[in-house]
Amino acid sequence: MPYDQTLAKRIRKALDRQPSVSEKEMFGGIGFLIRGNMACGVHAGDMIVRVGPAAHEAALREAHARPFDLSGGRPAKGWLLVDAAGVKTPADLKKWVERGAAFARSLPAK
Repeated sequence: MPYDQTLAKRIRKALDRQPSVSEKEMFGGIGFLIRGNMACGVHAGDMIVRVGPAAHEAALREAHARPFDLSGGRPAKGWLLVDAAGVKTPADLKKWVERGAAFARSLPAK
């Protein structure tokens, strides 16, 4: 399944000034890593955001967010999907990108 290339470009641009960013095709989409740790990405038309286990429940209460579940019933805690409506504006996208980047930066480099 192809992923939303336009959303990937928008995320790439939002991460432009972050140090140590790399990209990796994964989950049938693309992931953006900071110091080797996944921060965010694109799966089909949704944005993947890694917020970490401590912020998981609060993030899921936000509009347009849902669990990231590719396993068919066992969603990964600390990971979520944000649908296109949740990242429609530059400010919305920036908010989610910064959350994912902050969590990735909090982890030891790989």
